[in-house]
Amino acid sequence: MFERQTSGSVVCPSCGRLVGVRDPQCFNCGRRNPGLWGFTQLFQRLGRDLGFGRVAIGICLVLYVVSLAIDTSQIGMAGFFGLLSPSERALDLLGWSGAVPVFDHGRWWSVLSAGWLHGGLIHIGFNMYWLHMLSPATAHIFGPGRSILLFVGSSAAGFAVTSVVLYVNVMYLGLAGPLRLVGLSGAAYTVGASAAIFGWIGALIYYGRRAGGSQLRQQLLGFVIPMFVLGLLIPGIDNWAHLGGLGGGYLLAKWLDPMKPERIDHMVAAMVALAVSLAAVLASVVVGLRA
Repeated sequence: MFERQTSGSVVCPSCGRLVGVRDPQCFNCGRRNPGLWGFTQLFQRLGRDLGFGRVAIGICLVLYVVSLAIDTSQIGMAGFFGLLSPSERALDLLGWSGAVPVFDHGRWWSVLSAGWLHGGLIHIGFNMYWLHMLSPATAHIFGPGRSILLFVGSSAAGFAVTSVVLYVNVMYLGLAGPLRLVGLSGAAYTVGASAAIFGWIGALIYYGRRAGGSQLRQQLLGFVIPMFVLGLLIPGIDNWAHLGGLGGGYLLAKWLDPMKPERIDHMVAAMVALAVSLAAVLASVVVGLRA
């Protein structure tokens, strides 16, 4: 099914122009090894995101099941959003983030691990739906490597922002109490892929602005604004993580520039970022077991 192609032409995955399968470099965009070692058909079957959406969903689901299995006696069943929620002990062991883990416990790497964890069945179901919906579109515009960088980078930005906001409120401003009433105090503990999802949305908003696509920008803002308002009305939603992810995705998109073809070093950097992000989960487990 995935026979290796050794001659003829293929479509460059970065710019879409025809190139020879053996060409060392695309003459249009400069991408090295545009023939992908003759396995272009395989990569095309994986989709525009090279299967990252499915892989990310799989990782989140596995870690969600693991978080439930760690402490089965403390699985939460209270309320709609608390249905099948892992225990605090399980999420702490796997690497939840927030002001307490980052500043009180010194687990700075949790801003990378928390995006793979979820606090309940509805939480993970909603996030996996949007991850599935947005991954192909983001990869189509930015390329698979840059979409992974946006996912990891904006997730880390979102959790860093919410942790810093609560720390500053508590330590210097004394506004954590009043801001908590409107869902803007920052988070002591937080998890979820929504920071990365908002990061993708921020990146697509930047693309719409850069490419002159006002309709795309308006559609995305039409999603973001109601979600933010909803976050102010429903307790437990980490609005600062969403805002941090949105801003982080926008700024990363500006730096990565979707109007230029994706380069092979973007993919290399993406694999490194993904590996470091998953290593953060392992680091949390190791530190947690030693505590």
